[in-house]
Amino acid sequence: MLTLHTGSGSHDCSGLSRRNFLRAGSLALGGLSLPWLLETRAQAAAIEPTWVKDRAVVMVFLGGGASHIETFNPNMDGPEQSRSVTGEVKTTLPGVTFGGTFPELAKHAKDAVIVRSFKHPIGGHEQAISHVLTGGSDVSGAAKEGHSIGSLFARVRGANHPKTGLPTYTLLPDPHKDPQYNREMNRVTVGSRSGPLGSTFEPFVPTGKGPAIQNMQLRVTTERFAERMELLRGLDDAKKHIDETDAKGGMGDFERQAADVLTRGAGQAFDISKESKAVRDKYDTSSFKTGKKTFEPCILGKQFLMARRLIESGVGFVTVQSAGWDMHADGNNPAVKEGMEMLGTPLDKALGAFLTDLSERGLLEKTLVVVTGDFGRTPKINKNGGRDHWPNLCTLALFGGSLKTGQVVGKSARTNDVPASDPITTAHLTATVMHHLFDVGAIRITRDLPATLANLVAGSEPIPGVF
Repeated sequence: MLTLHTGSGSHDCSGLSRRNFLRAGSLALGGLSLPWLLETRAQAAAIEPTWVKDRAVVMVFLGGGASHIETFNPNMDGPEQSRSVTGEVKTTLPGVTFGGTFPELAKHAKDAVIVRSFKHPIGGHEQAISHVLTGGSDVSGAAKEGHSIGSLFARVRGANHPKTGLPTYTLLPDPHKDPQYNREMNRVTVGSRSGPLGSTFEPFVPTGKGPAIQNMQLRVTTERFAERMELLRGLDDAKKHIDETDAKGGMGDFERQAADVLTRGAGQAFDISKESKAVRDKYDTSSFKTGKKTFEPCILGKQFLMARRLIESGVGFVTVQSAGWDMHADGNNPAVKEGMEMLGTPLDKALGAFLTDLSERGLLEKTLVVVTGDFGRTPKINKNGGRDHWPNLCTLALFGGSLKTGQVVGKSARTNDVPASDPITTAHLTATVMHHLFDVGAIRITRDLPATLANLVAGSEPIPGVF
């Protein structure tokens, strides 16, 4: 067994010490300044329970609240202001259209479940984001309770993949020069928290931002810096020992897993430069400039390409965060038409490339892609050409996975303001994700599960008709 310890420290509710995380930085993982869980004991390496399926989730979160009207419910037969201001495009499903900036996504409609009756009760950004990303376990959105859906999955599957050592749950934020965009990004970070499940199950954040790696800042004490240098020296010695031991055939599965994380490029999953130029070009969104007051090239394509690499390498839950969807036309925010051109167009290219890539690689059935945001937008256009906050009807589309795709679930009222059929809630969404990831029949009789998951299995139903 290979275990590297950096000293004693406080333990979270899982019993794992935070000091048992690798904090060595760039020399350990090929240029990535990342912490990494190195406990290789059976209970920490976490052989997956048999009821955990070989599946994954990519949560595409449109921070700021993307309009349900200009995305997946253009409502062109409704009253004028409730119609998409970007028009519509025909999809591969007869009679179903998307907003006018989504021609590539329209090609994937047969792989989609479009939900047109999704709603929740919260109209403020911070609260709505926390409520949605925690799957409703943060009922009020005050961030005083609840945990993210991704953290729940990590708690059940294990913080790291049992074979590759990669983290189960990863958050891919989109850092910006624009301070308002960063505020929106930080709200998603808060909503992605592990809460009472413990810090072991926080999302892994490759950019160096967020709760998972706050302790990796350069402002460290002399004692901590010396500790890290000692660990680096230990890693050099460990690599020599690993090479010698493996050459003699003396390493077991867990030891080899930890060794691969340390020395043999598990971190390369985060390096999109390993992809061919042709692949990178398909995803490339750098020609699109995004921002509110400070504009810069859009990196959404890079985020999706990294997400695909991570899914291939065993990461089970990836959140891709995109900021700027708060289209009030109020001075800080664009109007809906201009905003959808700025943000909807690169999303269409990047997500379209991602879905095509997953399909061509045989990963689309394994991977459930969820597209949502804070809430929807008002079916009335304000005097400046924007739409305001509207949680009574929200954006939700799901692609791929184990769902019965190629359908529209629910229906909005003619005025595109409320569900005309039974509403879909955050509890429905969370249960859908869990049914995709787990053999729910088997876990009904399993003990020692997080209360949230046990309650979901006992009392919550997935979106009707998708399984």
